[in-house]
Amino acid sequence: MPDFSVAEVWRALSAHDPDALAIVFGDRRLTRAEVDRRSDGFARALVARGLGCHRDRSLLRTWESGQDHLGIYLHNGNEYLEAMLGSFKARVAPFNVNYRYVAEELQYLLDDSQASGLVFHSEFAPMVAEVGSKFPRLQALFQVADGSANPLLDGAVWFEDALHEAASTPVPAPCVDDLYILYTGGTTGRPKGVLWRQADALMECFGGSRSAQNLHEVVANANSPSRAAIIPPFMHGAAHWVALSCLHRGGTVFIHDNPQRFEPAAVWDLIERERITFLLIVGDAFGRPLADELRHGSRDLSSLSVILSGGAALSAGVKRQFLAHLPQLMIIDGMGASEVGGQLQHISTGGACSTGSFPPASSTVVLSDDRTRLLRAGDPEIGWLAKRGPRLALGYLGDEARTHATYPIIDGERFGVPGDRARVRHDSVIELFGRESATINSGGEKIYAEEVEAALKAHHSVYDCVVTSRSSARWGQEVVAIVRLCDGAKADNESLLAEAAMHIARFKLPKSFVYVGAIRRSAAGKADYRWAKQVANAE
Repeated sequence: MPDFSVAEVWRALSAHDPDALAIVFGDRRLTRAEVDRRSDGFARALVARGLGCHRDRSLLRTWESGQDHLGIYLHNGNEYLEAMLGSFKARVAPFNVNYRYVAEELQYLLDDSQASGLVFHSEFAPMVAEVGSKFPRLQALFQVADGSANPLLDGAVWFEDALHEAASTPVPAPCVDDLYILYTGGTTGRPKGVLWRQADALMECFGGSRSAQNLHEVVANANSPSRAAIIPPFMHGAAHWVALSCLHRGGTVFIHDNPQRFEPAAVWDLIERERITFLLIVGDAFGRPLADELRHGSRDLSSLSVILSGGAALSAGVKRQFLAHLPQLMIIDGMGASEVGGQLQHISTGGACSTGSFPPASSTVVLSDDRTRLLRAGDPEIGWLAKRGPRLALGYLGDEARTHATYPIIDGERFGVPGDRARVRHDSVIELFGRESATINSGGEKIYAEEVEAALKAHHSVYDCVVTSRSSARWGQEVVAIVRLCDGAKADNESLLAEAAMHIARFKLPKSFVYVGAIRRSAAGKADYRWAKQVANAE
């Protein structure tokens, strides 16, 4: 199958139907032609500042980059996607920046990423001023106006001005080997930059056509009328993956009017007003408040046909809440990872709801614990979820050892092993247990935090929970559940243990509970296990 770059695919789609609606954000309704023109302008601004590709991919090892790197330090908005597209056109590698980082974390990221440029909202200008002066390599600063009162930072240019300032600067021809960089969330350790060949990311992450033999067929296959509302922040992979997938398949991306704040009522209002057909959320952190909001008021949500949850588990109880109000829904659990792209999908409809198990997929396998062989159906061993195939990420930026560890070669075939534990049942269904980094070793037994969380969430009084460990003289580590109860609900440790014991073995049950008013999660809804461990130890 031939390779395509994101830039050439986007230009072909824009030329085919320039007036098609591409991105809607507030009162901005941008066509493909407008997005193409704006991203062209940003590409020229990058090139005019000397950013681009300086060493060919063939001269580099898999953990190395020969391009300049541009950090995207933005809330959701059309500028985020335009900056990504413009970077690809300029042969600059874009990477995501977590806007919740404190100065020390941002400093680490700019250092690790070897950033040459940064596009940021005015809200973050003071942080950029504090940290950016320590990085002389950071030569291109683009500031996006927002509602804050922060003035233009010294050395920066307004994003909108940059789109028009270098109209005569030529843009280089795109290259399929150019990079896309995705930084991992860092919820359990330091974030690392995953390097993707652009052509591979297009297929595995950005929804590129898998059957097209030429650009004419790419355009012909982009016939989806999807109207997709992307609620999680683009700074996490799942959100911009789905947004770009929607665009590459011919759909329209709708961005929540107030991306700094998750407002369930406003999300349903957007769906009703714009006749949204597809909604992206991340697990119960988004799903529970949205499901609760359905009990209030009456809206016409008949257009919505699919909810996709990626990045965190959406519990069966929340799915049932959705389906009780919206029986036409198909609810998809999407399993993927920064290092390998999409892996597995599980579909729930009105007929059945479950969580944590996935039907097999041809490219996804389970490797043995020592990563030397593939586990077969019915093998009792809990191994590593892995993906095979030629279109995996290249490796981690600047990290040879971790690249080799994550991408082992077995019998001449390369696999990607992001770090999730799994088992293959007798019926070939894959049971997912969660990340190894969140695994608890108690009394010589391995206990997977996400499995215990799912068991506790089955209790009708549990609104949210996260499971972690703390030291124990008897067990080595003991399981601690940090629980938020539903408003007005009453439950005690015994009732929660009784419910959980119906779903998991007794040795996995929590030894202690901590009840809190809120569970801390990332902006994308992922559990903050470092915070959870602090809470468990403080208690």
